[in-house]
Amino acid sequence: MAIAAPTRLLGEILVADGLITPDVVAEALARAQSTGERLGEALVALGRARPEDVLRALARQQGLVYVPRDELPSAIPVLKNLSPKYLRQYAVCPVSAEGGVLTVATADPLNPVIADDLRQSTGLSVRFVVSPADGIVEAIDRAYNGAVSPLQRIVEGMEDGERGGDADEDVSHLRDMAFEAPVVRLVNLLVEGAIAAEASDIHIEPFEDTLRIRYRIDGILFDQEAPPRRLQAAVTSRIKIMAEMNIAERRLPQDGRIRVTLHGRRVDIRVSTIPTVHGESIVMRLLDRSTVFLPLERLGFSAATETRFAALIKRPHGIILVTGPTGSGKTTTLYGALDKINRPDLKIITVEDPVEYQLKGVNQIPVKAKIGLTFANGLRHIVRQDPDVILVGEIRDLETAEISIQASLTGHLVFSTLHTNDAPGAITRLQDMGVEPYLVSSVLEAVLAQRLVRRVCEVCRTEYRPAPADLEALGVNAEPGATLFHGGGCDTCRGTGYRGRTGIYELFRITDDIRSLILRRASTPEIRRAAVESGMSTLRLDGWDKARQGITTIDEVLRVTQEDA
Repeated sequence: MAIAAPTRLLGEILVADGLITPDVVAEALARAQSTGERLGEALVALGRARPEDVLRALARQQGLVYVPRDELPSAIPVLKNLSPKYLRQYAVCPVSAEGGVLTVATADPLNPVIADDLRQSTGLSVRFVVSPADGIVEAIDRAYNGAVSPLQRIVEGMEDGERGGDADEDVSHLRDMAFEAPVVRLVNLLVEGAIAAEASDIHIEPFEDTLRIRYRIDGILFDQEAPPRRLQAAVTSRIKIMAEMNIAERRLPQDGRIRVTLHGRRVDIRVSTIPTVHGESIVMRLLDRSTVFLPLERLGFSAATETRFAALIKRPHGIILVTGPTGSGKTTTLYGALDKINRPDLKIITVEDPVEYQLKGVNQIPVKAKIGLTFANGLRHIVRQDPDVILVGEIRDLETAEISIQASLTGHLVFSTLHTNDAPGAITRLQDMGVEPYLVSSVLEAVLAQRLVRRVCEVCRTEYRPAPADLEALGVNAEPGATLFHGGGCDTCRGTGYRGRTGIYELFRITDDIRSLILRRASTPEIRRAAVESGMSTLRLDGWDKARQGITTIDEVLRVTQEDA
């Protein structure tokens, strides 16, 4: 990491702050010349300045953030290529690793060797923050040997007979290992840690000589402390038994489900395994029943979008689609919409894969493809149940799309989801499936595209002025001197500057002009231009509004959205 040339001398900054006098600077410079110390070191050695004051001044001189020792994260990321010996030797402490950037606390940001070593060892870009050396060493000791972690205690307490080998072991041995107390505690610890960190997913990935554990927190993956590679077979077998999966089948992907109650909270875990070169990779999706469902008012809609969407979902018939990538909150939005219109005089039926949250007063059907209960088959029978509102978890093929359209044409309001990059792209997606344009134009009422962005941590939120390049990348013109907010990083947000997520939305209403474009098979860019001209606020504009309110940052909006066509 290149350090910009200082614009002010360290002594000048300390004098300007009233911490020392010019005479003291001269005294320290004289000592530095004879001892080879830096000015800051000389001031501290002479007792003329506190180490914290020198470090704060150094951070300001280099344009870096100063992080006090008590604000260093309590659990630092443990990176496999960085040994505790190296970290202690150079007094550097990883604070966070996200988005290809490793943030490191150091008391010596002027040392070019540190940045080069870290970049080569981790393959990440390096960003420095400044912290006291003793605080950094304490954080390193906490992470590595200040206190042995619960996972280390479990692993060290395992005897040779309890150690898992490779994936070629016989099934009876794997089953025996899966029920050993240390293995049970180890898997429980991984789940409890993910729930405590408010993670949405646990990734367990075997490689040639390591087992990698990662939690997805607020949409971003973070490395966690992992057990040794030798325990991979035992951990995999334990999870597969909990999820009622076949532990003997290691060549094919499998899906399962685990239900746990922790501290009074009911959590459903969706488990997926897939074979890789070095063993089975496992992803566990945590579905916390207390967070899957949120009222429509708490999802992050702007006032105008919420009013329009609330009016659309009360229509007697038609199709309303919610689009976005996996994990963008589509199901949560649809649950919020159903809860909004749920009343005794309406019959609501859903067909979902899986049913993630049980809505009171709603008939919910789980897809079971193994016995022939697919979206299309379930939907075909739903229409005979005299419903008013139908929710189809996802339109995946032409058959499901056609039955949904027929249901709409016969007087039903149909909700569903699609995987598209933006709202107008849903029209092209349906046509690519084989749906005729006249059917799309006659039944489609609106498409809501959405993404999830991380919220700025309210504890460490600070103001800053955005760079013109960031505003240009976002495609907005801000008034001169506009201030936005970002998080500096604290224990509350695990040093990331973010805590929690909210949605950004673009609501595409199908007007008569849009229906004409659909009928003549207009391209997605043409439809998008017409939608914007008719008043549609794009994902990026909605994100910009939330950035101006201090809810999120420009970086987050750019991360989850593509450049507008």
